[in-house]
Amino acid sequence: MTLKGIKLRIYPNGFQIQHIEMNFGCVRKVWNVMLAMQKDRYENNPDCKFVSNFDMNILLPLLKKEHPYLKQVESTSLQCANKDLSEAFKNFFEEHTGYPRFKSRKYPRQSYQSKCVNHNIKQINNSYIKLPKLGEVKFKCGRDIPEVIKSVTIRRSPAGKYYAVLTVEDENQVFDKTQAQVGLDMGIADLIITSDSVKYPTIRFDKALAKKKLNWERKLARRRSLAVKDRAKTKKIGLIEPRPLEDYKNVQKAKRIVAKYSEKIANQREDYIHKITTQLVRDYDVITIEDLKASNMLKNHNLARAIANQSWRMIRTMLEYKCEWYGKELVVVNPFKTSQYCAACGYDDGKHELDIRQWICPNCHSNNDRDINASRNILNKGLEQALVK
Repeated sequence: MTLKGIKLRIYPNGFQIQHIEMNFGCVRKVWNVMLAMQKDRYENNPDCKFVSNFDMNILLPLLKKEHPYLKQVESTSLQCANKDLSEAFKNFFEEHTGYPRFKSRKYPRQSYQSKCVNHNIKQINNSYIKLPKLGEVKFKCGRDIPEVIKSVTIRRSPAGKYYAVLTVEDENQVFDKTQAQVGLDMGIADLIITSDSVKYPTIRFDKALAKKKLNWERKLARRRSLAVKDRAKTKKIGLIEPRPLEDYKNVQKAKRIVAKYSEKIANQREDYIHKITTQLVRDYDVITIEDLKASNMLKNHNLARAIANQSWRMIRTMLEYKCEWYGKELVVVNPFKTSQYCAACGYDDGKHELDIRQWICPNCHSNNDRDINASRNILNKGLEQALVK
């Protein structure tokens, strides 16, 4: 059995939306109170690291007495907030990641997690699912939901849509062995180039909606500017308190529409990458890719937008978990000189500029396509690395 995540689009009614928003606020409150306590404790005694998840859960009943509204929301969601904070502190001290930050209600993405207790999370039928404290909620999903559900994460996107991400136990579905290996080179003109000379083209989903998105981004900037001027004028008069920016409905409408276009672009790109990676895992037993450092490449401002659109990290992540799920092998190799060596004879022809797409090897006189040659070098490196293991 393997733990998997299934993302559902849910359509809560008015009462359910109100309860979800209240749960967001309560989880945010617990996180901020516990983080403030941890911060004060560390400032008073630097030798103490942080209070454990278990100890923070002991403090929850006292916090509920001080703030009775915390009793109205799903109890395990508050415990999950403590667990997330504990993990954030562990990562800070052990892996030197960023210090945990306070959460804000103004942040467009909000979420909370609930554990499954006594089957309070289960599918009712093809259209409704039962969720803790919410009851039956209408949903849409493109696949069957397994019976064993471990937890659910309720999310609100910047576009105002609600999602439920289920953590489920599912049986391993091993793909048939094909006895085939492939090397993958990531590119810009073509998204993925295989050592079998197959090229998966780049689709600029962002350009398809660029005009509409840009139009609403301009409207948002103009409306926000007028709202700021209105607030400044009201503040200068001093008779009434200036309205918060969240109360300007035209500003919030423009924000939601811009977020809707951004979300649609992201969903289209993710769906495209899902289809490619699933096909690759189905067709090949061993897949070799480069260990690319996209953050370094993004420093090239001429190519930064095109590189960010490729989502190379997403491709690698999908290949990692899909190879694990379906019984295939993924090998990650160093990208050093993969585009310089001739895959046929191993001759090092030196660095080639990006505008050179084909070159003839001075040693064996083979005509090399830059990307296909690189993917074959990646495959050779991966097979050598696998043999050493």
